[in-house]
Amino acid sequence: MKINTLIALFLICSLVINAQDIASYPTGVQKLLKAYPEQIKGYNGSSIIFTNGTKILYKEGEKKTHEELINSSDLADIFKYPYLKGKVESIPKNYDPGRIRNEELLKNMYGSSSAEVQKNLETIIWCPNLVNQKLRVTRINGVDKQLQKISDELDKHPALKDYLYSAGTFNWRKVRGADRLSSHSFGTAIDLNVKYSNYWQWDCRCTSEDTELKYKNHIPQLIVDIFEKHGFIWGGKWYHYDTMHFEYRPELLVEE
Repeated sequence: MKINTLIALFLICSLVINAQDIASYPTGVQKLLKAYPEQIKGYNGSSIIFTNGTKILYKEGEKKTHEELINSSDLADIFKYPYLKGKVESIPKNYDPGRIRNEELLKNMYGSSSAEVQKNLETIIWCPNLVNQKLRVTRINGVDKQLQKISDELDKHPALKDYLYSAGTFNWRKVRGADRLSSHSFGTAIDLNVKYSNYWQWDCRCTSEDTELKYKNHIPQLIVDIFEKHGFIWGGKWYHYDTMHFEYRPELLVEE
């Protein structure tokens, strides 16, 4: 048998074995591998492994309170609440899909400081026909390209114009009333026109996570659908709602 044929057979066998290994991984790990193929290369049974050799603990099964989940450093907890695409009629108390983030994951991918993140920011022209605003977002994981696709689609809908003004993206800061970094810190999020936005802390005039909230929203479903189509989740699907907010989280949208 020729050497080239042997090499081809070896590669095919390796791919089959690798596919079998991946199929045995926790569902969340499989989603991370699909969502960030250039960043994450594997899983060793307890941690995900980045292409640069970094490892982050991935541990499922621990029961946590809502407060513990929101502040959790366990990567598996980002999948605690499944994110549902499309129109959602009601949101159970404390159901916050995507509001749980893992800073170690985000810092390893996008930068661990404002300066590091800014090295990878690109400028896009947001809705050039309707708004024509310059926005800075990260190029890592193709976030800038995905947001440009969203911009291109939204720009075809003049009826949405008022919602798209005064958008905000990169801003190295902590979440309002918390000690954890906002996704805006990593150049992966965008807030739309605050004039048409509802935010739970503004509406209840409180910061307590235990407060009973009455959901409010003015953002059209078409905007949400377009963002979700390109890997962005919506803060309007959180019990602790933030309807102006969209962030790039393809791991929560990838098909199993």
